[in-house]
Amino acid sequence: MTHLEQIEIQVQQLNSSDFAKFRVWFREHDWQEWDRQIEQDSKSGKLKMLAEKALADHTAGRTKHL
Repeated sequence: MTHLEQIEIQVQQLNSSDFAKFRVWFREHDWQEWDRQIEQDSKSGKLKMLAEKALADHTAGRTKHL
């Protein structure tokens, strides 16, 4: 049995209260990981092309006011 399979079984065995706490923790952990990845991609220049395209589209009038 893999480590992941063991974790899955343990999560399935949580009572309702602990499972709710786990979901809150996991969502926060997931968002922090997402933020870290976005920051890393931004610093490495991976997002530069997208930002330049968005600005060019805005300048050319191809955007809508939200």
